[in-house]
Amino acid sequence: MMSDPERAARPPHRSTSGIEIRPVYRAADLAADNPAETIGEPGAYPFTRGIHPDGYLRRPWTMRQYAGFGSASQTNQRFRYLLESGQTGLSVAFDLPTQTGYDPDHELSRGEVGKVGVPVSHLGDVRALFDGIP
Repeated sequence: MMSDPERAARPPHRSTSGIEIRPVYRAADLAADNPAETIGEPGAYPFTRGIHPDGYLRRPWTMRQYAGFGSASQTNQRFRYLLESGQTGLSVAFDLPTQTGYDPDHELSRGEVGKVGVPVSHLGDVRALFDGIP
């Protein structure tokens, strides 16, 4: 276990927004801070208490199905099946060239097109992927 001097010697951990994140928060931390600024209210900046004002009481966590394989049309068929089966959220798994912005005929795309997700090379693929999806 780390001693207090060891812990104090470490640089503070910061969020991607630059906000310092302490390893442990105690009652004394609140007394030193302005809770309205550092903690805020639920649904308000800095969102330390969640993004919805009432938490997830009225709006449960979204459970999404992550899918993408074959062609855009084949993935569309899978999405339609999932939605018809009761799925309420979808996330697209794109292949590596699509994720990195390479054209499918670029030399760095060789062997990767459609390998771990759906390839989307042009607007027609996007239209096929989401055809009939609300």
